[in-house]
Amino acid sequence: MSAGIGSRVKMLTAVLAVALVAACGDKSSADKVRRGEIPMEGFTAEQIFERGEYELTRNRGEDAAFFFSEVERLYPYAEITKRALIMQAYSFHSDKLYEESRSAAQRYIDFYPADDDAAYAQYLLALSYYDQIDDVGRDQGLTFKALQELRTVIETYPDSEYANSSKLKFDLAFDHLASKEMEVGRYYLRREHFTAAIRRFRVVVEDFQTTTQTPEALHRLVEAYLSLGLYAEAQTAGAILGHNFQSSEWYEDSYGLLTSKGLFPKEEGESWLSDVYRQTLKGAWL
Repeated sequence: MSAGIGSRVKMLTAVLAVALVAACGDKSSADKVRRGEIPMEGFTAEQIFERGEYELTRNRGEDAAFFFSEVERLYPYAEITKRALIMQAYSFHSDKLYEESRSAAQRYIDFYPADDDAAYAQYLLALSYYDQIDDVGRDQGLTFKALQELRTVIETYPDSEYANSSKLKFDLAFDHLASKEMEVGRYYLRREHFTAAIRRFRVVVEDFQTTTQTPEALHRLVEAYLSLGLYAEAQTAGAILGHNFQSSEWYEDSYGLLTSKGLFPKEEGESWLSDVYRQTLKGAWL
C-alpha cells in the first residue's frame, strides 16, 4: 500500500469514528441505532467499542452495553469481542441492571472459561446478587445466591485479585443472613413468643457462629430461657457468652440478668447448649 493510499485510509477511519460519535451524540443515540437510522455495519469493531466506552464516561451504562453488544453481534470472532462481552456485564451492572449483567457475565464464563477475565466475570456475577441484599428485609434467596457465587470466585480463582474481596463480601453476606434470623427472633421475643424466638437464636448460634450476631443471640437466649424458667439453659448460654465474648456489652447484660436471680454463667444440665459449650472448650466451635 502506498503512503498516499495509507494516509487516506487512516483519514477515512478517523472520519468514521468522529461520525459515529457525532451521529450518536444526543440522548437517543442507542435508540437511533436500534431503529436502523444509524447502521453499525460501516464502523469497525474498535470504533463501536470506543463508542461504548464513551457512553460509560457519561454514566449511561445501558447505552454502553448496547454498543458493546453490537461488537459481539457484528464481529463475533474478533479478538476485541471478548473484551466487549465483559464490558457488557460491567456496563449493565453500573446501571443496576443486574439480570442483564448476570446474563452477559455467564456468557463470558461459558465461552471463555480459561480466559484471564473469567475471574472478573464470575466476580461480576456474584456482585449482581450481592449488591441487592443491603436491605435486611429483602428476599433471602438473593443472599444465598450471592454466597454461592462468591464461593465460586474464592474456590475457582483463589489467586485472582478478586478472591480477597469475595471473601470479605462472603462474610458480610453470611452476617446478613444471621441478621435476618435475629430480626425475626427479636420480633418473637418482644411478643413473648419465647419458644419461637429461641428457635431463631439457636439457628444463629449453631449455623452462624462466626458472625457478629452471635453475642447478641446468646444474650437473647439468656433472656428467653429465663422468661420460661429454664435456668440451666440460661446459665449455659451465659457461660458460652462469657467464654467467647466476655468483654462484650452482651455478656455484661446477661451477667446482670442471671445474678439478679441468684444465678451465674456456668454449664448446667444436658441440652443443645451443653453440646455447644463443650465444643467451645475444645475449640471446635470457634
